[in-house]
Amino acid sequence: MKEMSGRSLLSRKADSLKPSGIRKFFDIVAEMDDVVSLGVGEPDFDTPWAVRDEGIYTLERGKTFYTSNAGLKELREEICRFLNKRLDVTYDPLHECLVTVGGSEAIDLAFRALLNPGDEVLIPEPCYVSYTPCTILADGVPVPIPLQEKNEFRLTAEELEEHITEKTRILVLPFPNNPTGAVMRRNDLEAVAKVCIEHDIFVLSDEIYSELTYTGEDHVSIVQIPGMQERTILINGFSKAFAMTGWRLGYCCGSREVLSVMTKIHQFAIMCAPTNSQYAAAVALRDCYSEVVKMREAYDQRRRFLLHSFRQMNLPCFEPFGAFYVFPCIKEFGMSSEQFATRLLEEQRVAVVPGDAFGESGEGYIRISYAYSLDALKEAVGRLEKFVTRLRG
Repeated sequence: MKEMSGRSLLSRKADSLKPSGIRKFFDIVAEMDDVVSLGVGEPDFDTPWAVRDEGIYTLERGKTFYTSNAGLKELREEICRFLNKRLDVTYDPLHECLVTVGGSEAIDLAFRALLNPGDEVLIPEPCYVSYTPCTILADGVPVPIPLQEKNEFRLTAEELEEHITEKTRILVLPFPNNPTGAVMRRNDLEAVAKVCIEHDIFVLSDEIYSELTYTGEDHVSIVQIPGMQERTILINGFSKAFAMTGWRLGYCCGSREVLSVMTKIHQFAIMCAPTNSQYAAAVALRDCYSEVVKMREAYDQRRRFLLHSFRQMNLPCFEPFGAFYVFPCIKEFGMSSEQFATRLLEEQRVAVVPGDAFGESGEGYIRISYAYSLDALKEAVGRLEKFVTRLRG
């Protein structure tokens, strides 16, 4: 019922949001048989046993009560130690770290804490689907920055400059990137940081895939660039690297001033992240990084298999060095991404995500996740090759 006493029952702002292009497409998949699905960005590995064991142990011990709003002190200390070890940056676990319900809650909190009505948020696209709706819900204005395959879908300082106005407030840095797999190197980040400092722009750096990079070098964060840690909210979590999607746990770090407001919103909306997940996550950070390395090696093997397969079938795809996605180009077939993905599903029972689900600049591409077994990938590639061969006639 949308009418109540002559007025609309729903918020116009909320009602106008478009549903996720990923979930919309996979509602169809759920009704079909014999589908090889390469669409969902969820690790196929089990959560490390030590993490699960800690979750079970805390339940058995009755550790099921609220934690502090910001999260278990023990976990925040482990997070800050982890970031110091991985990035050589220092955060105060008491005042500069907040544990959230997944990284997505941290994104929402950051926008609500930082934006005033009409403030603009620069969002490099293609990108994760939540940035734009979260901006709108916080009364901000999303401004997409279309990224180019010729630049390996990295954000350049020139592209950033072109989209800055007097209303620009925040830049989202979604790297390593979902859906493209693109990564930013140190020199890329230094150039972007210079622009942000010159124009007094705050950065939301979503680094949920930071531990899944394949360049042979460690992940580089913009907080490592001089002058940027104090103007950046660093967002990360446990879903991807530690295969803990269902545990719903993320975190963010930043200045005490911003984190105090984010924590206040979190206090009223959420209270605290799941207690058992927090105890388990502390064990993940402390004891399970070797398993992250093993998972990363397996993803890299799958990544290289897909790239080799695409070369064999002459399907263009730039080489991604992060996350667990490839983003092949399907422009040669003269159909939209949604049409291509729909026909591939109907004719070969392979599910991928249309590129335009991640912004208009994703049109002409499809996202394939390799967070699946090699056997599943081999089956899907065989079906994809049949489909592509038939289209080329």
